[in-house]
Amino acid sequence: MTKQFDQRLGLFADPSHRQALRHINRGIEKESLRIRADRRLATTPHPASFGAPLTHPRITTDFSEALLELITPVRQSVDDVLGQLDDVHRIVYDGLADDEILWAASMPCVLGDEEDIPVAQFGSSNSAQMKTIYRLGLGHRYGRAMQTIAGIHYNFSLGDDIWPLLAEQDGNTAEMKDYITRSYFDLIRNFQRFSWLIIYLFGASPAVCGSFLRSRPNHGLDRLDDHTLYQPGGTSLRMGRLGYSSDAQAGLNICYNSLSNYIDTLRRGIITDHPAYKKLGTHFNGRREQLSAGLLQIENEFYSPIRPKRVTRSGEIPLGALKRDGVEYIEVRCMDLNPELPLGIDRDTAMFLDAFLLYCLFEVSPLCDDDMRRRNASNILQVVEHGRSDGVVFQTNKGDMTFKDSAASLFDGIRATGELIFGDEFAPVLATMRARVEDPSLTPSGKLIDKMRGGSFWAEMMTAQSQQHAEYFRSRAPDDTLRAAAEQERLASVKKREAIEAADNADFETFLARFYAQYDTL
Repeated sequence: MTKQFDQRLGLFADPSHRQALRHINRGIEKESLRIRADRRLATTPHPASFGAPLTHPRITTDFSEALLELITPVRQSVDDVLGQLDDVHRIVYDGLADDEILWAASMPCVLGDEEDIPVAQFGSSNSAQMKTIYRLGLGHRYGRAMQTIAGIHYNFSLGDDIWPLLAEQDGNTAEMKDYITRSYFDLIRNFQRFSWLIIYLFGASPAVCGSFLRSRPNHGLDRLDDHTLYQPGGTSLRMGRLGYSSDAQAGLNICYNSLSNYIDTLRRGIITDHPAYKKLGTHFNGRREQLSAGLLQIENEFYSPIRPKRVTRSGEIPLGALKRDGVEYIEVRCMDLNPELPLGIDRDTAMFLDAFLLYCLFEVSPLCDDDMRRRNASNILQVVEHGRSDGVVFQTNKGDMTFKDSAASLFDGIRATGELIFGDEFAPVLATMRARVEDPSLTPSGKLIDKMRGGSFWAEMMTAQSQQHAEYFRSRAPDDTLRAAAEQERLASVKKREAIEAADNADFETFLARFYAQYDTL
């Protein structure tokens, strides 16, 4: 730990300042596949009982009609945000067909042919068409199967009353929004240096159903049984070469040293054509199925374990929102669904994430360069593929370090920030995480591998777990108050979608040209 860390720790150890840490904002977005009783992907449309996915604040879809995304409002309590996630699960199960349930794992269920994976539909408006065409483009670029992988996004921001305290201690003279943005980029760079610890502790996708890799014979995995492929020491296939990774994006070198660096490098990926995507073309049989031939169609296509975010205005590009008012919150994107947990995440996980993110903010954050990016990528891949194996070694700017020594070097700082936020409640959380480092069989990925070696193949085991979760939520149907609130949200989402459709005043190609023109003004 550094002098800066100790100073910031001391600042919030002051009882008059510590109260500000109660105002940390949290939100969760959880993706889950709808599946049928036969373990296969549901091919039914997004249930009308959920409302309009284009405009619903809590229930939408991601890539596929079958890939639900459940969203919580922002809350300043871990228990409150998990309670909101629980409520939306109960609402979903109240509206799901009797023969459908939610898949408990990040890696998908039994998949058929690529064309059998239905791409999400959002309506007839220009913005709705853009969402669907973007997804069709993803399917052409990476295959539809990869887009069925699910995860949890954890949104995090500090309350408004925290920033003046930090700014005063740092002697900041810049505008507060610029100071906040710079601080979030400091957090992001540290997160990228240390996110291997999060992937190790919470990775829960060491195996996959063989149907997922039917078209990728050179997958490099071992065969556990006739139906299951796995990485013996792996933690999160979702975060590795078989998940959300892209050879095309490998050379992007997005820079997080400042907001202007980030905007410039990400914008370049959007406005620069990629030869393979240009050859692919934007239209198929007279129908547009790519937004552009750019290396990235839009910002969301960039695969990153963490993103700086700001809520956009209607029609605004994300980079434009960031340039306008800076970073509002950060989005952690490297979290697998834990199949053993009905919500895919629990209180201990959220508490540790909060402590880890505050540690990343407090600690000195070196500027990144090509060498650091290479080390970060290498260390993450080591944990993804071999994290539970003996002898894992990390690359640092001071030389090689063992995995356990690297983890130990972080835990003291995380303990200190966790105690600031949660007091004595954090001690058992930290003890659980330390135990996982000492004994890899205690990690979610280790537990899953042990169960499979005990005789359950992946799809069978995940189906049983999914059915167990379904029974849990269906036994706790929404009460009249929750059901009435859900119906109001459904009706409001439909009316909002209809209003957007009625307000369109241009054809789609004009709309798209106006959208991309915003990148010229950055």
